[in-house]
Amino acid sequence: MTRGATERDRAKADRHDALLREAARLFAARGFSGVSLEDLGSAVGVSGPAVYRHFAGKQALLAAILVGVSERLCAGGRAVAEATSPARERLGALVRFHVTFALTEADVIRVQDRDLASLADEDARRVRRLQREYVAVWTDTLAELFPDAEPAELRVRTYACFGLINSTPHSVRGVTWSVPDGPAAPLLEAMALAALTADATA
Repeated sequence: MTRGATERDRAKADRHDALLREAARLFAARGFSGVSLEDLGSAVGVSGPAVYRHFAGKQALLAAILVGVSERLCAGGRAVAEATSPARERLGALVRFHVTFALTEADVIRVQDRDLASLADEDARRVRRLQREYVAVWTDTLAELFPDAEPAELRVRTYACFGLINSTPHSVRGVTWSVPDGPAAPLLEAMALAALTADATA
């Protein structure tokens, strides 16, 4: 491969990544239906039709964002779980992982909350399957801490934790509070662990 071809490939990859990033930002701000191909192209310095060089269309961009984040969460959660024991330490590591995700990818969380229904059916099924697998990483860990709990209770604990953490991108806008190493992170981690391990009989 020539140097020119390599540089073109690198530029194409950079444009691809920029489109994903800007699409997440625009979809988060305006909603999927409120963003046009021209808007997406303009955000990365190309025409609207030039977006087709990288994605089949706007819906393909949405799929790349939401399927991609589900794959990263699932793979990351599994890696954390496999690398950490005992269960209580593993749970803490999972919480830190998810808090970092929420504070790093706030735009993606907003897009998923609002525009998941805009995915094609096949992509939506894939996202739901990956989400179930990610939840299972958490419920399997909780089952070690609460061996007598029913599966439904473990899911309630997990989804309540996600709700607490994922709501942050909707409410936190300050620069120091909306970054992974800001003051929100340890507060969220402590609150999430308290919710996950709350005494159900209290």
